[in-house]
Amino acid sequence: MPSFKENQTIADFQKFNYEVYRVPDDRLYSLSDLLAHQQRFAMRALKGIRKDDKEKLKKNLLISFSFLAAIANRLNINIEDEVWKRFPMLCSYCGKIPCQCKKIKPAKRKKVSINNALRPKTLAEFQEMFSKIYPQEKRTLAEEGVHLAEEVGEVNEAVQHFMGKHVLKQFNEVKLEIADLVSCIFGVANSAKIDFAKELAKIFILNCHVCHKAPCVCSFSSVAGIKT
Repeated sequence: MPSFKENQTIADFQKFNYEVYRVPDDRLYSLSDLLAHQQRFAMRALKGIRKDDKEKLKKNLLISFSFLAAIANRLNINIEDEVWKRFPMLCSYCGKIPCQCKKIKPAKRKKVSINNALRPKTLAEFQEMFSKIYPQEKRTLAEEGVHLAEEVGEVNEAVQHFMGKHVLKQFNEVKLEIADLVSCIFGVANSAKIDFAKELAKIFILNCHVCHKAPCVCSFSSVAGIKT
């Protein structure tokens, strides 16, 4: 029985998502459909921020992350590897920990070396890493939400560009934007004090969080009608 436990990795969650959702995703949804659902639940998470409703924020952020995993699975992108290459225990832009972008205002992205000995071993450790790179006290939850919305749009744009021409450079941009979006998801979770791994383990304790089947048997219309 597929399940995700709070001590597991981002790669484990992506595998779980594949085992539970690959069949219905491949049968029912185009890549654009998956993007639309990822955006839909991310925007509902933002509504949770606006309404100061932590439960609404939390549940929709988790479901949005699950759809992001489905998008990565469709494109055969390993989320955990891409996140680590983009954020090797350092800010992806200024190359500092904690991030010093506001202070030094770098004109271009700094090239950094990767020390794989520092790589987080679990999803929870990745969330902790992002709290060190981007401390919560330096950004409000509202600011994190704005950044999340920006990155959701950039993932969509990058995927659409790639699907238009199927150029390797554009595919590499998709990988970068997915990593950036994951950093924003963890940023929102950190600002809202959401233990992301623990909450993922709760919602996905038994296969699909709605029908509890593996593979998922939720219909196209039932997913479209989910309100959280």
